[in-house]
Amino acid sequence: MWKEIPVPFYMSIYFFDILNPEEILKGEKPAVQERGPYVYREFRHKTNITFNDNDTVSFREHRSFRFQPDRSRGSESDYIMMPNILVMGAAAMMEHKPMELKLLLTLAFSTMRQRAFMNRTVREIMWGYDDPLVDFISNRFPGMLPFKGKFGLFAELNDSDSGLFTVFTGVKNFSRIHLVDNWNGISKLNYWHSDQCNMINGTSGQMWAPFMTPESSLEFYSPEACRSMRLTFKETGVYEGIPIYRFVAPNTLFANGSVYPPNEGFCPCRESGIMNVSTCRFNAPLFLSHPHFYNADPVLAEAVTGLDPNPEEHSLFLDVHPVTGIPMNCSVKLQLSLFIKAIRGIGQTGKIAPVVLPMLWFGESGAMEGEPLQTFYKQLVLVPKVLQYAQYVLLGLGCFLLLIFAVYEILVQGRCYLFWSSSKKGPKDKEAMQAYSESLMTSAPKGTVLQEARL
Repeated sequence: MWKEIPVPFYMSIYFFDILNPEEILKGEKPAVQERGPYVYREFRHKTNITFNDNDTVSFREHRSFRFQPDRSRGSESDYIMMPNILVMGAAAMMEHKPMELKLLLTLAFSTMRQRAFMNRTVREIMWGYDDPLVDFISNRFPGMLPFKGKFGLFAELNDSDSGLFTVFTGVKNFSRIHLVDNWNGISKLNYWHSDQCNMINGTSGQMWAPFMTPESSLEFYSPEACRSMRLTFKETGVYEGIPIYRFVAPNTLFANGSVYPPNEGFCPCRESGIMNVSTCRFNAPLFLSHPHFYNADPVLAEAVTGLDPNPEEHSLFLDVHPVTGIPMNCSVKLQLSLFIKAIRGIGQTGKIAPVVLPMLWFGESGAMEGEPLQTFYKQLVLVPKVLQYAQYVLLGLGCFLLLIFAVYEILVQGRCYLFWSSSKKGPKDKEAMQAYSESLMTSAPKGTVLQEARL
């Protein structure tokens, strides 16, 4: 089960379709409409599994995605109006460059017909599209872009893995099971500005140490988020008859440094509730948050028409069986946004007012079901419950046997009492009993016959 995860995982994508791109270029407030979900079945299996001498195991987890039309609201051929990440990202990086370079970039954008917003299909946005700007940068500035070929938001995730994980097996110390020892050969990141933020903490996100308590927390490292995350206990519950602990994201997960000082290392920060991931995403002004800016500064959602943050739809959770530390049900939801604004000297950016514009949010969900769920229920719920009742049955049986023994002893003692009490009837009876006892203790001469004493 660890090697070939039997739980079906699904990734649901919701796009924010821009309704007024021309008005945004004139400085007006963006208006978006949520489209989706576009659902993909996620297949995972571990490869290159190597057990090491220090109680660790190394592996890569291969992932692939397959579109699920029956679960989706729309098709991959649907067109979505989105900000052009390449144009807006390049414009942001040129903000403090000489004006000559900005004008040259504007000319290049015009030649290649690049605009601030693009109208692409879901398939192109997800898995990549050919772009003359990508070809131009790759040819003139080799190594500048972290990808090759087509550009797509999830192109690097399909038919790939998230790096080489080395985790503890827990054989020598089960409290360390699946804790990350290193990732891609490093035990510390270099994206952020503090040692605490660069730490690789927790597990790889698939299991945790057993015997949890409400004081426990879930920590895991996410290569896609370029950081470790920590979830906190919320409540107990039951999933398909199995007791679980529910863990959720604390309010401080994406808080900025002024609200939560330990997050200062993730800055430069903007409003609280969004995390700047530009340092690990080719320096584009990208931000990670909860969907619809849930749990963030209200000004972020108010700056864009069409957003409606609420905890029922936009919060994330993990339901974990506390005895084993194995997740039973999970739903991890994150949003990717792009900071856009007008850059003086680059005509394609027009008069765009500074705004953090949401592009999409995705939810990865998985729930144990079918035969694995039945096996889990039988071995970890049903059998312990039977044993729990069996101890009371055995205790009752033991008490019953003790009662029988006690009654038997009482009856035997009663007979002995009656026997000895009868010896008090008279002197003749006593003499007869004494003679009988002496005859038993004295060896009789050969040939004599012992006469039974008459009581």
